[in-house]
Amino acid sequence: MRNRLNEETSPYLLQHAGNPVNWQPWDDTALAAAKDADKPILLSVGYSACHWCHVMAHESFEDEATAKVMNDLFVNVKVDREERPDLDKVYMAAHQLSTGQAGGWPLTVFLTPDDHVPFYTGTYFPKDRRYGMPAFREVLEAVADYYRTNRAAIRAHGAKLAEGFVEITTGAADDFAPLLRTPIERAVERLAASHDREHGGFGGAPKFPHATALELLLMEAQRLGRGTADADRIAGAEQILSVVMHSLDRMAVAGLYDQLGGGFFRYSVDREWSIPHFEKMLYDNAALLSLYAETFAATIMPLYGRIAVETAEWVIGGMQAPNGGFYCTLDADSEHEEGKFYVWTPAEFDSLLPANESRLAKRVLGLTNADGTPTAPNFEHRFWHLHLPVEPPAAGAEMGLDADAAMALFDTARAQLLAARARRIWPGRDEKILTAWNGLMICGLARAARRLVRPEYAEAATRAIDFIRAELWQDGRLNAAYKDGRARFAGYLDDYALLAAGVLELLQCRWRDGDLEFACALADVLLAHFEDERGGFFFTADDHEALIHKPKPFADEALPAGNGVAANVLVTLGHLLGEQRYLDAAERTIRAAWHSLERYAEGHPTLLRALDALLAPPQIVVVRAPPTAFDAWRTARDATYDMRRLTFTIPTDAANLRGLLAERTARSEQGTAYVCEGMTCRAPIDTPEALTSALSATDATTAV
Repeated sequence: MRNRLNEETSPYLLQHAGNPVNWQPWDDTALAAAKDADKPILLSVGYSACHWCHVMAHESFEDEATAKVMNDLFVNVKVDREERPDLDKVYMAAHQLSTGQAGGWPLTVFLTPDDHVPFYTGTYFPKDRRYGMPAFREVLEAVADYYRTNRAAIRAHGAKLAEGFVEITTGAADDFAPLLRTPIERAVERLAASHDREHGGFGGAPKFPHATALELLLMEAQRLGRGTADADRIAGAEQILSVVMHSLDRMAVAGLYDQLGGGFFRYSVDREWSIPHFEKMLYDNAALLSLYAETFAATIMPLYGRIAVETAEWVIGGMQAPNGGFYCTLDADSEHEEGKFYVWTPAEFDSLLPANESRLAKRVLGLTNADGTPTAPNFEHRFWHLHLPVEPPAAGAEMGLDADAAMALFDTARAQLLAARARRIWPGRDEKILTAWNGLMICGLARAARRLVRPEYAEAATRAIDFIRAELWQDGRLNAAYKDGRARFAGYLDDYALLAAGVLELLQCRWRDGDLEFACALADVLLAHFEDERGGFFFTADDHEALIHKPKPFADEALPAGNGVAANVLVTLGHLLGEQRYLDAAERTIRAAWHSLERYAEGHPTLLRALDALLAPPQIVVVRAPPTAFDAWRTARDATYDMRRLTFTIPTDAANLRGLLAERTARSEQGTAYVCEGMTCRAPIDTPEALTSALSATDATTAV
């Protein structure tokens, strides 16, 4: 018999709909059943691309004997963390407070049936004793017995946990204390110190890309080198930039990147970026697309442009739904084996490719040494996961080929290998459409469209916005998820903030009446329903379901922190429109996070970018011109590069402009440009050539 998950839309929950476990979704029915029966809740949190979630499901949740114990002793609730990040954040924090250890997925939490307080937490439990861990059935029986016999201890634990939640809630800084750059400088110093000088990135294994940290460093490198001839500042800028470039270089040629199909895997299990955890997440690729496009604009290094293009093409071709939204993930597993879809043997190359192509491709993609002998298999001692130890021209030179011939031969081989891989059994694709993740991808595609001059990327981003407005924006509020024609779950902080950021980024590629109003509407919902009176934004709205804790996240995690994104959006809107209320809310957010910034600055890159924008307002260029003149103005705008510069090219006849934008009118048929920094503006500029000169005067003069 199917359990109560069969009416859900989440692919992850539907994977468990046929389990013998009497799973229920988190809803009033499940919570009431637990309370009425006085049974603890077994809360299992995971997501569809999670390898160890699959392992625990196959071992325990599909096992009749284990399922019987679960059904007899508990009310079993399954949660997709991507649909309910509110529950995931609360109970992951509880796990960390209770155990003192970092959590992971699957997250396994046992809750009291009345107030839903966790009294025992864990992650993956094996079916039988191994890895130094107890068998899952032993855990189930022990936890149920503990609940029956230790109610007083459970209540005491709940009270202590509540105290822990209070302690991790940041206190606000003095309302009148000056905001300083000190946390930014401290974060840059610590990130540079933790940089892996050999392999790039930060720290050891497992190694994550940390795109927001690298973006902060890129910003700081340009700030230091901008408009100066000071040797120390130039050296500092170059040193910081080298951390960014080294990291991007190593990630691009290693196994973290899909060398055939484009796009990045979630993280590397080793320090060298060699073997990834093979799931592909939309949010990672959105952040890295943006970063590679931005760094290409800063350095004009062809590698970064190629990686950005390939990542964007993979996303649009493989992850964009016909309706315009972007799907969530590609699974790590296919045919119940992690990575099977992506790995190769030399014999497969030889069977698919002509001899010369195979020889070159095996050398370029790490299967052979320069003398043609096989390298050691790098995955499970019998397969090769592809990386790029040698560029095609260098490998071609070893074979007596010139660079052009080698590139052409490798491109042909790569296309044939990719076509052969497409005939394999694909990893599962989670086809939920999440508002927050789509907002991040809209931002990444818009940034790539602008920096790489690829208008088709802006068109793909526009299709996503139109889908969200049509299906997930209802009665002035957002829903968080869409699947099978159903928009569900009240939007979270990340949904509003990341979507608003994406809309503002896309407006810099192309202006469309109504999009600015949409961004303002999203920001206004944040102020009306999410803002804490002490500053900052809660993860859930004021009319959201009451949970045991109401998080107010400041630190970047897998996604950039919603508070940091919201603060950046508010600074942009405040200066663009001249609306002080947005700037004041951004400052309140920074002050609310100040003690966290002082303690752990490097964990808050997105919030630090907002702090930088408050202390040194970004340069905003607004051009009002007829569409026939747009190309000339855009050429002038892009002749110089400044990462922090915001540019909006608005048609002369654009309707319903608000605030300062309504005052920015075209003074001639050719159009007019307005250049402002904070509340200070230059005289209007009437020709594209004059705009280029004006922007060049403040452009960077050094490494970036």
